[in-house]
Amino acid sequence: MYTCDSCQIHACRTGDLTKAPSNCPCRELEKIQELKQYYLEEENMKLARNSALVEAEGYCQLTRVQEIILFAQKCNFKKLGLAFCIGLSKEAQTFANILRYHGFVVESLICKNGSISKELLNIDRDHQVRPYCEFEPMCNPIGQAKLLNERKTDLNILLGLCVGHDSLFIKYSEAPVTIFAVKDRVLGHNPLAAIYTSNSYYNKKLFNKGEN
Repeated sequence: MYTCDSCQIHACRTGDLTKAPSNCPCRELEKIQELKQYYLEEENMKLARNSALVEAEGYCQLTRVQEIILFAQKCNFKKLGLAFCIGLSKEAQTFANILRYHGFVVESLICKNGSISKELLNIDRDHQVRPYCEFEPMCNPIGQAKLLNERKTDLNILLGLCVGHDSLFIKYSEAPVTIFAVKDRVLGHNPLAAIYTSNSYYNKKLFNKGEN
């Protein structure tokens, strides 16, 4: 079992594997050698190398927006796909305008594309977000991915897709995928706030403390 989350040594960072825990993946030398070969593939090399360059150049200097722009430029990506949530339409418009300003062609697709009823998923009105509505469209991440595939995007960017919908998009996207922002309606799209307050405000909610 891998338990990197509880490791306090981080031999992977120092390179001193003599101090690595017995279950450290760094000790699996044959597997690591096999994994290295994937990075030698042309497309993987481009993504991995440019990711490392952006990490170094942008470290504590560039925002996520700027890093995405720099990464796309270094990879020579010209056409970007933007798959976004309807609840973040204004943010998507601003982000797309920024990308276009920097010379990219942007193909943007909203989550409700196709206007498909949730009846397709056997969702009745009692289980809709808005039960009082006769028609409630489902999110269509497969449609977002497939339509962007047809547009031959070089890189697809996710903005605020729901948990699970992002999984479906990534599953069907032919282009590499990166995340600009994730959805968390309760925490203002800052999900790490729940982690940072897990020992205080969110302790009972996350660990069910005091509940029978």
